[in-house]
Amino acid sequence: MLQVSSDRLDRVLKRVSRSFYLSLKVLPRTVRGPVGLAYLFARAADTIADTALISPTERLIHLERLRGLFRQYDATVLLSLREALIGPQENPAERELLASLDDCFAAYQACDHADQTRIGRLLLTLTQGMIMDLTTFPQEHEGHVVALKTWADLERYTYYVAGCVGEFWTDMHIAHRPALGTWDAALMKQRGIRFGKGLQLTNIVRDLPRDLRLGRCYLPQEDLARYGLEPADLLEASAMAKVRPLLQHLLNAILDHYREGWAYTLAVPRREVQLRLACAWPLLIGCRTLRLIAAAPNLLDPATIVKIPRGAVYRILLCSGLLAASNWGLRQYAHRLSARLL
Repeated sequence: MLQVSSDRLDRVLKRVSRSFYLSLKVLPRTVRGPVGLAYLFARAADTIADTALISPTERLIHLERLRGLFRQYDATVLLSLREALIGPQENPAERELLASLDDCFAAYQACDHADQTRIGRLLLTLTQGMIMDLTTFPQEHEGHVVALKTWADLERYTYYVAGCVGEFWTDMHIAHRPALGTWDAALMKQRGIRFGKGLQLTNIVRDLPRDLRLGRCYLPQEDLARYGLEPADLLEASAMAKVRPLLQHLLNAILDHYREGWAYTLAVPRREVQLRLACAWPLLIGCRTLRLIAAAPNLLDPATIVKIPRGAVYRILLCSGLLAASNWGLRQYAHRLSARLL
């Protein structure tokens, strides 16, 4: 198989993956290639969906063309897609990612058929969430805010953009790591889905003021209405008192998902230390993020920035590395990071 760790793709991966690069690099080598490749495709799709210099209608067309390449590859379509997207892309790292799509598809075609199927299924699902964004919300900076209608819509969205990653992660590791041969695949996939949804909901709460100013409200309309709120009301920091109970409901939902994420992580055999760490790190960083969210005076204020200092992230990596083989130790560390939110 052509390894995704080839110099060019590894360089691109490091530039566009940010914190995920840490989890990816600690993964066992047998899964690092296909998982990294899937991430590159996902980031490329996300770049297409977020390129504000082209209209949402054009972005939808380009996403469908990318999706079509996983059903039937066509080099001419890929070339046309790259040419249409590279010019409007201002971010150098994302421009390089789009320019490297031919290398990505070469690596994809060199994967065995089962891994191709898993990666293709993941991308076709992930992009459903991006399509949902582009068809539900107004164009960036149009000046009005639209909310998802129901909690069921939020559940569907978080499955599309993150829950399905937990499914993919589980399938890929069961296929490539013999130590996981005793796993109940159906149960672990459900836990993986919950794991992914919890991380995505954390991002939604953390990024609430930024998303609102892009016209996107992921807090469901039906829930806002219970508190006498319209989506546009959330643009005013003074609405925080009314929205606080709904945010607490979201935090409780996140904690329930995290519990399933920890059940998933601690089900990884102790000797699979690399995989344990790759699962534990996003949860531990998520716990620390929830602590900052809970302490923030007003999450509706755009001046509020919830971000873990880099030094704190490095401490998490170091401490968790020392505790990786201990279920009790990892649990206690998670409790400490989240200030007993868990």
